[in-house]
Amino acid sequence: MSRDATTACARTLVDEWARCGVTDLCLAPGSRSTPLALAAAMDSRIATHVHLDERSASFFALGLAKATDRPVVLLCTSGTAAANFHPAVVEAHHGRVPLIACTADRPPELRDTGAPQTIDQLNLYGRAVNWFVDVATPTDRPRVGEYWRSVASRAVGEALGQPRGPVHVNLPFREPLVPTGAELVEAPGRAEGRPWTAVTHGRIMPEPALVDRIADLVLANQRGFLVAGWGAGITPETARRFAHAAGWPILADPLSGLRTGDHAVSTYEALLRAEGFADAAQPDLVVRLGASLTSKVATDWLDLSVPQLLVDPDAGALDPKRAVSERLVVDPELLLAAVANQIVPPVASPWLHGWTEAEAVAREAIDELLDTWIDPFEGRIARDVVAALPDGATLVVASSMPVRDVESFAAPRDGVRFLANRGVNGIDGLVSTVLGAAAGRRRSGGDPVVGLLGDLCFLHDSNGLLGAAERGIDATLVVVDNDGGGIFSFLPQAQQPEHFEQLFGTPHGLDLVALCDAYNVPASRVEKATDLVTALEDSMTSGGVRVIMVPTHRAENVARHREIWRVVARALD
Repeated sequence: MSRDATTACARTLVDEWARCGVTDLCLAPGSRSTPLALAAAMDSRIATHVHLDERSASFFALGLAKATDRPVVLLCTSGTAAANFHPAVVEAHHGRVPLIACTADRPPELRDTGAPQTIDQLNLYGRAVNWFVDVATPTDRPRVGEYWRSVASRAVGEALGQPRGPVHVNLPFREPLVPTGAELVEAPGRAEGRPWTAVTHGRIMPEPALVDRIADLVLANQRGFLVAGWGAGITPETARRFAHAAGWPILADPLSGLRTGDHAVSTYEALLRAEGFADAAQPDLVVRLGASLTSKVATDWLDLSVPQLLVDPDAGALDPKRAVSERLVVDPELLLAAVANQIVPPVASPWLHGWTEAEAVAREAIDELLDTWIDPFEGRIARDVVAALPDGATLVVASSMPVRDVESFAAPRDGVRFLANRGVNGIDGLVSTVLGAAAGRRRSGGDPVVGLLGDLCFLHDSNGLLGAAERGIDATLVVVDNDGGGIFSFLPQAQQPEHFEQLFGTPHGLDLVALCDAYNVPASRVEKATDLVTALEDSMTSGGVRVIMVPTHRAENVARHREIWRVVARALD
């Protein structure tokens, strides 16, 4: 009897991934992926997460990878199953998240023959992956184990590359797909459980001349800002030290993790809408970290007239307005720490004082108005959820209005990790992303994980709730239910009343609490703004997967946003 190459290949891949530090594999059931699914289930070093829906599996893996900062293997059978991974792969590519997408495939002789469940999977995800490999169909040949192990270890290395991102491993398997009972092809790994090919990434040190030049620029431009979006890549301590030395405010999207301390301005969305304020407060220099701010008002304000330096060690062109005057391909942590050391003593800054005064005035005006509204308002929901989270918690924020409301209304605070799918800014897969993040946090300490999302985002991935109650994870989903697409009410489409509700408002009219019941997930409804924090604290204490529905009204939401902008403008006057 010939030796079993298919089983040996699958077990070797899984073994090598475990050696490289992979701890999780997410899969959707299928036949062609059987060899790898069985191999993963047999290996206690890797947790196997099973989902019926490929798209839910892929976004669960995305959340896991975000929470753990390590690659997660994703597995499906051939055909349309592989196509359903595409949205998460694209998000991982643009969001710099390490994923190893493994698509089982028919062997080459069955491709393009009309064989069932067979599509062209070669380079299926195009340029949205760091690396693609079509693995040779397993055969018994000399030293084949070295090939399998090198592929597996390279997949991990490429996913953790610069930038991080997804890789696509296409795996054509011939039948039989289950172990034959024959002797396995030998594929020994390196001694002492070491990876076949380890990858070590260094940090890009700034040259002393660059540090001197940036320090001189900062000293020469006291009207400056440190602006940070997601992927900022530095610690809050270093950001605060740089801002203190420079005498600059920090405009930080909460997703950056840098909206902390006395230098952080949290009300820039409202401030920059105040007549005359934006023109009077325009800076002479900006140092940017990570992606652009979510706020369209702020990104439009930082136009070509403002010199902007973008620091990104991955050499990314995170500049949709094409306003950046120089990209610095160095480690931002090392650069800003070195520049702060050069600026001694710190700069005395009337500029900073003016901004912190404006922040205090706007913050007080916003909070006072929010606290007068008894009915839930989406801005207050965002503010209160962020404020109520305990230190160590993770907040996963959906695109569309929730991420904007967190940016506009959340006050500076320490101790919370913010995650979001902002690579492509889609609303798909968010429920699964939250649950994946919760699975990752359970392993690293079990701190609370909360998701903040809208009703359409929730419905878009309601399949993510399937089996959630049995996964042994703790997560709370706070769902803002305005019966439709609330963000469109702020856009020019709202001026097309004849077709607005049909094409953009898209009311669903569903009882979302009843939908949760169908998935065996406890859900409650909060009718008063003052009850939300208590409901959230109770949910986090109770554990398990739970949903809190908060009903709001789209038209009223727009009116209240505009009222806040007017109140801030009057307070500044």
